[in-house]
Amino acid sequence: MNEAILSTEERIKEAAKVVFLEKGFDGTTTRDIAQAAGINSALMNYYFRSKEKLFQVIFDDMCHLMFEGMLDTFNQPISLKEKISALIDHHFQMMICNPNLSIFVMNELHKNPERMAATIGMAKKIPESIFQQQVDQAIEEGIIIPISAHHIMTMIIANIQFLYVSKPMTMLTQGFDEEGFNKFALKHMGYVKEMLCEYLFTPQGQT
Repeated sequence: MNEAILSTEERIKEAAKVVFLEKGFDGTTTRDIAQAAGINSALMNYYFRSKEKLFQVIFDDMCHLMFEGMLDTFNQPISLKEKISALIDHHFQMMICNPNLSIFVMNELHKNPERMAATIGMAKKIPESIFQQQVDQAIEEGIIIPISAHHIMTMIIANIQFLYVSKPMTMLTQGFDEEGFNKFALKHMGYVKEMLCEYLFTPQGQT
């Protein structure tokens, strides 16, 4: 019985994630989600009571998806340069799997800033991470230029997320199909790594 309940709940959540990411909260109806999950609206309401409650579950999951993987990478026992590369890899893979994630989160936060609670809690953990300590130590040792960890993360996120925010325009102007865009994106990720490391690390830090 428990397995059946979990299976139904997960099916509803997966369907809701797809629909919410495509249409946003305002553009999504309970019927849309029920149809995508292959169930009736009454059964969906039985599990999640309302569209609002289901949306909050999905929105929190999406915010955690954005931050939890980064926090795990922050605390890995690897060098700063390896960590920056790993953070770019993580963010790139996350966007490949969820190309509408950035637009979804930003749109919903603009419409309802109260939803920021899920992101603020995760973001506050960044200064407590090993990554922040490594950045501070590398600055002290002259390995990288004086810069905050938050600026480094902003540069990583901006360079990767905009690639996917602008994906339809890039595909249209460059004549890419999905495979062509993926090749372009992979090359772009390599350029981002080279650019950031060249900018951040001093000649001493490059060796």
